[in-house]
Amino acid sequence: MAAVATPSEQTGQALVCYRHPKVETGVACSNCGRPICTECMVFTAVGIKCPECAGQSTGVRRAATRASSRASSRGGAVVTKTIIAANVLVFLVQVGQAGGGVRETTGEVFVRFSIFGPAVADGEWWRLITGAFLHAGPIHILFNMLMLWWFGRALETLLGPIRYVGIYFASALAGSAGALLVAPDVPTVGASGAVFGILGAGLVLERRNVMVFGGSAFAIVAFNLVFTFVLANISIGGHLGGLVGGILAILALTGFGRRHAVYGRVDALTIVALLAVAAGSVLVAYLSVRGYA
Repeated sequence: MAAVATPSEQTGQALVCYRHPKVETGVACSNCGRPICTECMVFTAVGIKCPECAGQSTGVRRAATRASSRASSRGGAVVTKTIIAANVLVFLVQVGQAGGGVRETTGEVFVRFSIFGPAVADGEWWRLITGAFLHAGPIHILFNMLMLWWFGRALETLLGPIRYVGIYFASALAGSAGALLVAPDVPTVGASGAVFGILGAGLVLERRNVMVFGGSAFAIVAFNLVFTFVLANISIGGHLGGLVGGILAILALTGFGRRHAVYGRVDALTIVALLAVAAGSVLVAYLSVRGYA
């Protein structure tokens, strides 16, 4: 068994591990040629490989464990908990103003902040975000918050709060754009667009052997898509838009596969790419409410 010669041996320049940019190394993956440090090496019968090429989630699990330990020491998944708390608080305000029961959707908060095409066309663009914090009833918010608790925590722990916030709100905007594209004249509310974005991001990560949902991302996405098309009073556009938004957001954060999702550096280009996803969602919403789409 022998390590593959790296470009550094040919050029005399030190290489750094693609997952740990501050660690120099002289070993590369025998399959893809990316430089790897001792922590990332996976010894196989055909040479030393990186975790992705070896088809193992060992390195990612170690990263998740370290991230989880850090998160636990700081309270754990702070962003997810804050978003859940905000949704619950807003729902309680909705109930207090509705006057006709917890399923009432005619209260002032619902009317002024739900995603509604004609109102957005009149300049009320804040609805693209505020609608993601409103819900139509207790069952609606219960399921969305459970999904956010199960899957949002896992993604935040793996990626960290900054990347997670970017994915969440880009997905929320994409979900709102999808809702306006499919049914602009129907008031739409719910965090499900952002939740589907989390699932979309997890799907992309697991296709690259980053087991954020334990290898079940495809089944989870498929299961929820079936319910999207089978159940009544579901925003198909919101769910599909959020899913696409999450996929595009994680691709933007990873430089479309050029950087590792966990270890890659968030630079100016990454931020611009993520903002482009959000801006694209707003553009789709604009075209929809103006009658161009």
